[in-house]
Amino acid sequence: MAVKLSIGSWAYAFGPYQNNPIDLVTVCKKLGQLGFDGIEVGGFRPHAHPDDFATPVKRAELRRLFADNGLAVSGLAADFWSDALVPWLKPDAYRATFKKNLDYCNDIDSPTLRVDSVAPPPGPTGNERQDALKKCAAIWHECAEMAAQAQVKLTWEFEPGFCFNKPCDIVGIAQKVDHPNFGILLDACHAHMVAAIGARQPEPVELLPHGELDLIKNLTGKINHIHLIDSDNTLHGNETSTHRPFGEGVLDFDQIIPALLEAGYTSQWWVIDLCFWPGAWEVTEAAKKFLQPFIEKYGK
Repeated sequence: MAVKLSIGSWAYAFGPYQNNPIDLVTVCKKLGQLGFDGIEVGGFRPHAHPDDFATPVKRAELRRLFADNGLAVSGLAADFWSDALVPWLKPDAYRATFKKNLDYCNDIDSPTLRVDSVAPPPGPTGNERQDALKKCAAIWHECAEMAAQAQVKLTWEFEPGFCFNKPCDIVGIAQKVDHPNFGILLDACHAHMVAAIGARQPEPVELLPHGELDLIKNLTGKINHIHLIDSDNTLHGNETSTHRPFGEGVLDFDQIIPALLEAGYTSQWWVIDLCFWPGAWEVTEAAKKFLQPFIEKYGK
């Protein structure tokens, strides 16, 4: 498996960049110049929302932008961020938005579609929680089948900022969906904050003895996409994990990457995620250089 390195475009449009985003053309040119193999497309405004690239001509222009800079698409992070799209509460609206983004994946040659649970923690409680888990899994099973027919893999990114953020929830949903085209997006930073810190979990908090390493092991055979970045044990804005640049946090990638491979991760894509980091643009090259020895050691 020859590793291909990608990075999420949203890092240059979210958070500190919201009022002064770096346009997608500039992002692609820089990534091409730095020798990235791909780009993970943030399907959010101002970059690449499907409604802003709604015609075949516009989508062809987007494909050409990537190709002209030597970039393949590693995945699409779709915009489901609306209370009107909570999957177990608004299934019809969720399905329609999913289908729109699935078609978009095909049109921009994205092999992967990322989803999340939409609702913030703690989410439903008691019997309602179990009902929501069951309904969410059922909808994702349905979506996984649609995606399989379109030859796009479906991946769920868990994190402290969305409900179902306990290790047992994450493993449980992967088992409940029970579809070969559905998997877990393992973000190293989120995995640490969930499994080692218990960030934003409803009581009782569930921690694993070896944190993210145990969670990775418990997800053996279920991880189908990864995001890599460091963690400093904190939350960004008390919402989601702080995506600290490599080498500035506590994560040991000489343990994490072998654990991912031992857990059956076979995709060629390793994706850097600098979401919400105020100097994402400035540390992009350093992030690529940090991972190069790991690619040489583990990714050949």
